[in-house]
Amino acid sequence: MKKQLLTPEKKREKLIKRLPYDNDDGVIITAFSHDIDENGELADGAVMITEKYVTSYIDGKLISKITISDCEKFDYRMLVGACELTATDKEGEHLICRASASECEMIAKNAHRLQMYKETGKYTPDSELKIVTVCPKCGRELKGRNTVCVKCADKKSMFLRLFKMSLPYKWYIIGSIVLFAAGFALSLVGPYVNKLLVDGYIDNAAVKEAARSGGLSTVIGGFLLTILLMVLLRIGSSVITSLRNLAVMQAGTGLIVDLRSLVFEKIQQLSVKKVSRRTSGELMRRVTGDTAMIENFVVGQMPNIVTQAVLLVAVGIILFIYDPFLAFLILIPVPLCLFLIYLSNEFFRTIYGRQWEAEARSGSVLFDIFSGIRVVKAYRTEKKEHDRFDKAAAEERDISIKNETMFNVVDPIIMFVLNIGSLFLMYYTGSKILGRTMTLGDAAMLSTYVTLIYGPIDWIAYLPRLLSNTITRVVKVFDIIDEKPDIADKADAQNFDINGDIEINDLSFGYDEGVDVLKHINLSIKKGDMVGIVGRSGVGKSTLINLIMRMYDPDGGSIKIDGVDLCDISQSCLRSQIGVVLQETFLFKGTIYDNIAYAKPGCDPETVLAASKAAGAHGFIMRLPDGYDTVIGENGHTLSGGERQRISIARALLHDPKILILDEATASLDTETEKNIQDTLQKLIKDRTTIAIAHRLSTLRNATFLVVLDKGTVAETGTHEELMRKKGIYYGLVMAQRQMSSRNKKLNLQKANSI
Repeated sequence: MKKQLLTPEKKREKLIKRLPYDNDDGVIITAFSHDIDENGELADGAVMITEKYVTSYIDGKLISKITISDCEKFDYRMLVGACELTATDKEGEHLICRASASECEMIAKNAHRLQMYKETGKYTPDSELKIVTVCPKCGRELKGRNTVCVKCADKKSMFLRLFKMSLPYKWYIIGSIVLFAAGFALSLVGPYVNKLLVDGYIDNAAVKEAARSGGLSTVIGGFLLTILLMVLLRIGSSVITSLRNLAVMQAGTGLIVDLRSLVFEKIQQLSVKKVSRRTSGELMRRVTGDTAMIENFVVGQMPNIVTQAVLLVAVGIILFIYDPFLAFLILIPVPLCLFLIYLSNEFFRTIYGRQWEAEARSGSVLFDIFSGIRVVKAYRTEKKEHDRFDKAAAEERDISIKNETMFNVVDPIIMFVLNIGSLFLMYYTGSKILGRTMTLGDAAMLSTYVTLIYGPIDWIAYLPRLLSNTITRVVKVFDIIDEKPDIADKADAQNFDINGDIEINDLSFGYDEGVDVLKHINLSIKKGDMVGIVGRSGVGKSTLINLIMRMYDPDGGSIKIDGVDLCDISQSCLRSQIGVVLQETFLFKGTIYDNIAYAKPGCDPETVLAASKAAGAHGFIMRLPDGYDTVIGENGHTLSGGERQRISIARALLHDPKILILDEATASLDTETEKNIQDTLQKLIKDRTTIAIAHRLSTLRNATFLVVLDKGTVAETGTHEELMRKKGIYYGLVMAQRQMSSRNKKLNLQKANSI
């Protein structure tokens, strides 16, 4: 019997039951396991957290007991292939536990929860941890980034939803059903006409006697009419099948376009955090590859399944009416086949799930390589990337070969069992004909009906493979559709004209649980302020502006615009009044004009030209052969970095935002162009709230005030002159940059002299 995996809740309950507990320690909040002791050796460890203490055990023995109220902070720290949780009090830092990489997510989440409990007295419920990595129903591990178990997913509900989505195409569906009924009737008439031909003319003693006596003309008319009837049946069946297929195709392709549009729309609704959990290649696969497979099933396979199922029942009834014993002999193997199919269904579901994962990994690798092709060529790593893709493709190939091998082992067994029925048919009809209790026409008719019935039975053998593959794709698609957005508008979300006042209160945020990028940030920005955000790389500058744009929601604290919390403002209202020039400039494939006008669809050309001139882009654009109609390649690779950035700035200015965010907006520009744009920006920021991150600190001299971030907190605030007088972190950054600039000038001068 297969071992059932425990859900996190059951694991926790089992863990708590085996740990010693003192009632004086307070209510047990949670417990979790870890697998490395203080010496770095593998061990069976556990940590219990109560209202008062954090207690650590190794092999059931007490290792440490730390009073939560005495601790100043709890830290999560990544090690090489492991992690640890520590507590710091007046006596110093104390190790609570260590764990291998597989346990680090749990350790990180509890480190974060402990710190929040220390500061607020509130502990995040286990139900909100979102650490479930196994299916809550069956306990199976959810592989990769999936949130739905393929085995336990409500497939009936999903297919019912597909059916409801097809209602706009109901007339095509009704037409296909009518045509199916007509074609089905013709297919049942065919064997009987075949019997009339054989018994009435081919194996008829009177006809043979007439032929010998020269009176064939008396029966030739009936013979030709029978042949003509068979031809008409074939033609009618072909025409009906073609029309039915066209009707099904219209309904199926329409349904899949709607489904593909729904998946794409849902992906766009997901937050940056949720989208980044999946690779671009995987998301593309769900939008295109998985929906294409569903389309193939709906258009190509579903009509056949319906046809074969009805045919199986109808022909079975005809055979039982004609000769019950013969029908019984033919259908004897079917129950055994159905049992074999039932046994193999779980196996096929599993192997096609693995194949999907392998195909997704291969597609992601391919997407990464093509996206970074210029980097690949610049570093001459074509061979390395070829090997990487070859490895991913080989994994996909090996799984596919294994799957096909197993199918081709199971399928012949099922087909052999099915064909036992045909042996019974040959024996039974042969003995009947020899005993002259069955005509040759009857035998031909029965043979045709049996052929018809074995078509559906063959389909039964193929169904596990087809359904398992399709169900996997359907579940993957609805996994995206049903995923709840973590950043969503409230029902009463506000829409208003933003003034530009920004208040940040006690803001904390981390991309990973237990690791805060920003901690307790407090800022007040008034309308018209030009605020510079500075600090070393990785201190959270870009994270802060992402939170202001509500790309993420904070873990603690709040951000308010004009006194209204971001969570109470509709995302459309917020982002329609924020202009952004990001450090990573992105341009769409198309004309330069379209890329600038992207920020304001339907605007007039004069407005586009004005924004382009303000951004210093008009000059270089007009020097291009086709000017604003110049088509740029994917992500604007035909332009220089500075040119791309100027187009991006023009796009942001065209947006005419109330709040302007510049994330290293002039990083790719030469000094002269940067000065021109800075002069222009000084005019544009008037009466507009501007938040700027700049690599060159000299560009922030005219800021209303500067905010220096260090280790995730606000270390310094003030004007350029005030911070220089303090001689703190900002002063050090400016001086280091000046020394670097002076060194570069000397090197350039030496190179010039040597030339």
